[in-house]
Amino acid sequence: MFDVIIVGGGAAGFYTAIHLAEARPDLKIGILERGKEVLGKVKVSGGGRCNVTHAEFDPSELVKNYPRGGKELLGPFHSYACGDTMAFFEERGIDLKIEPDGRMFPVSDSSQTIIDCFLSEVNRLGVKVLRHSAVTDIQRQEEGPEEDRGWRVTTIKHSYTCKKIVLATGSNPKIWKMLEQLGHRIEPAVPSLFTFNCSDKRIAGIPGISTYANVDVFENRQVDLKVTTRLKSQVSKKPLLTSDGPVLITHWGLSGPAILKLSAWGARVLHEMAYRFKIRVNWLPDYSFDGLLGLLKEIKEVEAKKTVVRTKAVDVPRRLWINLVSASGIQKTDKWADLGKKKLEALAAQITECELKIEGKSTFKEEFVTAGGVDLKEINFKTFESKIVPGMYFAGEVINVDAITGGFNFQNAWTGGYMVAQALANS
Repeated sequence: MFDVIIVGGGAAGFYTAIHLAEARPDLKIGILERGKEVLGKVKVSGGGRCNVTHAEFDPSELVKNYPRGGKELLGPFHSYACGDTMAFFEERGIDLKIEPDGRMFPVSDSSQTIIDCFLSEVNRLGVKVLRHSAVTDIQRQEEGPEEDRGWRVTTIKHSYTCKKIVLATGSNPKIWKMLEQLGHRIEPAVPSLFTFNCSDKRIAGIPGISTYANVDVFENRQVDLKVTTRLKSQVSKKPLLTSDGPVLITHWGLSGPAILKLSAWGARVLHEMAYRFKIRVNWLPDYSFDGLLGLLKEIKEVEAKKTVVRTKAVDVPRRLWINLVSASGIQKTDKWADLGKKKLEALAAQITECELKIEGKSTFKEEFVTAGGVDLKEINFKTFESKIVPGMYFAGEVINVDAITGGFNFQNAWTGGYMVAQALANS
């Protein structure tokens, strides 16, 4: 018999257990983990360095990084947010560092530092961690004396009872099915953080190039790919999604912060399009088509005798410039003086309105994140308790909350775990 069972031995589960055990050392707390290893996502986060949170200390700004759940997390973030996470780790001897983009890592640059901290804490606090304990059934115990009421949790090995239960299972379809049977509505899961697959010759053969760009997403039918001159109708269509930031050209297509933001904010839209759509990239976002065309005309006068391909006229990576020049129909031997109106317009269009066909997605490293989970309307965000099933609490990605990359998904786990622990400690 446990007082509290936490299903899920990941970030949210451990964080909940540690805070609850500190607040209520009298409680018997158990963590059920289906696998052999705990804290798997912590281990791979940030390329093995563990991006624990982000240096965003204003809750109103912090919530803007959550495509789903931002509104609901505003109140909880006023109670517990990034600064509190920093304090938690530093109180346990783990110094964190802030990188230029705001991401925060342990100074050790090793996720094992975080894992060791969690394992040490649950051991110190007497929390029971039960591995190889995949849950097969969750039942409410409503009959008999009040002291016997609560939950029966059945695993592949044993059956356990508890007063209160916390679901910190992440994106687990089997657990979501059980929650549906208990009366919860589950928002269907779709991938949220992923990169774009694209085999276009303009980005072929130049992996590793990263440059700041603006990216718009369109449905397939909205944009004509075979553009050699700028068409007014082409720019009149409103994009479904837009983003800016570093874009990384990879062996399989496009990645980088601008692409990952689109994948998160557009998770459902892009899923509905079966990850087949068009994007328009402005490789030089400080310029519009018209502005760049004017600049190219000036360069034509100044650099008339030089070959276009060897004269990188604007601030884009050289190998990308060569590909875009070629895509404009400009030959390697063409000099600036040889360019007529159509070729100048084609080059301006390739740089500021480069249209690419996306044909699928790839998982972003091992940091698989999904949009979907328990309907947010069915959760009391003051306690993270179910409104449908009293005595059941949620923390982490089991609910329909997800964030862009940068430590924000972990912050949702830390905040939810803390809020659940406080609610249980005071119940």
